[in-house]
Amino acid sequence: MSFEKAKEYLVSCGVGDRIQQFDVSSATVDLAAKAVGVEGARICKTLTFQVPGDENACIMIQMAGDAKLNNQKFKATFHHKGKMLTPDKALELTGHAVGGVCAFGVDNPNVRIYCDESLKRFDTVFPAVGDDASAVELTCDELYRFSKAIGWIDVTKIPEPAAEEGKA
Repeated sequence: MSFEKAKEYLVSCGVGDRIQQFDVSSATVDLAAKAVGVEGARICKTLTFQVPGDENACIMIQMAGDAKLNNQKFKATFHHKGKMLTPDKALELTGHAVGGVCAFGVDNPNVRIYCDESLKRFDTVFPAVGDDASAVELTCDELYRFSKAIGWIDVTKIPEPAAEEGKA
């Protein structure tokens, strides 16, 4: 059901032909990267966080697959510590199960959606389409518009590139 709702929404945005479905799981960044055939950093992972004092609201952040949440940046942006939702609560609030959480077809007005700056390194990224065996290729501008994001934020840290082997 979640896939169908997200797919229907993306079709209405005119990008239904870009949706990919897989015979293998794409529930993690590594699995999605293998299924799509791209580096993991280009997978758009979507994390959900509690809003203190409101169990019916959450913050959804779309970020690059290699990005890690920076707790200090999160707290500076949202004025509270980032605490991820439980899988059951993520499903309840977003309509999508962990492994396929995406911002497409989310009609809960209490879900505040953001895009993280870590995505802007890429021409296109690959978020899930509501389940753990799908993805869609979108430009960052399309991701922002189609997800109805509130804004671009910087709450992550991108890993330093590994030093080339043999160089000192």
